[in-house]
Parts: sequence; structure tokens; C-alpha cells
Amino acid sequence: MKMSLKRFVPVLCTGLLIAGGCAKQQAVKADQPIAPSTTTQSAAPTQAKPAESKPAAAPTTALPDSNIKSEGLAQAQAAPSKAAAVSQALEKIYFDFDSDILSDTARKTLAANFDKLKAMGNVKVRVEGNCDERGSDDYNLALSERRAQAAVKYLTSLGIPASRLSFIGYGEEKPVDAAHTEDAWSKNRRDEFTISK
Repeated sequence: MKMSLKRFVPVLCTGLLIAGGCAKQQAVKADQPIAPSTTTQSAAPTQAKPAESKPAAAPTTALPDSNIKSEGLAQAQAAPSKAAAVSQALEKIYFDFDSDILSDTARKTLAANFDKLKAMGNVKVRVEGNCDERGSDDYNLALSERRAQAAVKYLTSLGIPASRLSFIGYGEEKPVDAAHTEDAWSKNRRDEFTISK
């Protein structure tokens, strides 16, 4: 009995090590909401907007079942197209190699995005940071996250509430251009803005 147990334990341990070593780590972190800033800014104070009153809903009449279905389908189709239109209205920003510092061009683009976001009401936006393929996976993931955070910080400093913004870093996982050239890499070093739910 002891002899067969001595043979079985190493085989069992080897099997567990192989099975445990095969699990793939998740390369992309989940969305991270932004905590409200506790720092005070020297900008001029803004006046709070009074709460808008909503008009009373008009009484509705019962619609035939087929009309309800077609209206529901139209609304379901309109929602993704509206989100896509909002995402397309927000321009991407680009970064220099191995940097998370916002260039003057990126700041101008973010200022234009700020104006669009201000006009969009309470739409929530996710900033998605990306890198080119150079560098290790872990390094690129951290760099892409810092790039997204830089855009979020700038937008909140302009006045977008932190509750409307979240960020995520994708590293090199979502290239726009798969070529291995400087032109392609410069397109991949970016932040994109998408509607989050």
C-alpha cells in the first residue's frame, strides 16, 4: 500500500501543476470608475443649474399589439445608432512613443470633446487607452491605462463630472493598423471615447 501511494502522489502533484499552469491570465482590466476629485481649483466658481421640471406626460391610448412591437423594435435599433453617433462625434487623441503626457494637439482635441460632452447631457463615456506593439504586455497595459487616466483627468478639470467618466487600458490588444511601421504605431498610440452603460 505504501509503495503504490508513493507512486501516486507525485503523479497527482504533476497533474495538478500542469492543470493549474494552463490557466490564461486576463490581459485587460475591467472598467474603473473615477473617484470625485478632492482638490480645489482656482477656476471661477460656477453656479449650480436649477433642477429642470419635466412636463406632465400626455395620456396615451392603447395601441394594437403590432404597433407596440414595431415601436419597441424601432427604439431598440435607435439606441445603438445613437450611441455610435455619440462615440463617432468624440475625436481620438494620440500620444508620443512611450508617453502618457497630453500634447497640445491632444489638449485641443479634448477641449473640443468637452464641448460635445457638455451638450450631450448625462451620457456616460469610457476612455479606452491603447498602445503600439512595442514593449511587454504588462508594460503596455499599464501605459495604456495611464493614457486613459490622463484624458479623464483633463476632462474633469474642464468640468465634466467624474461620475460620467470611466477608463480602461487595452495595451496593444486593439491596434487600428496592424503594420509594423512607425506610421502604424503612431495610429495605435491613442485614446478612444465610447459610450458606457
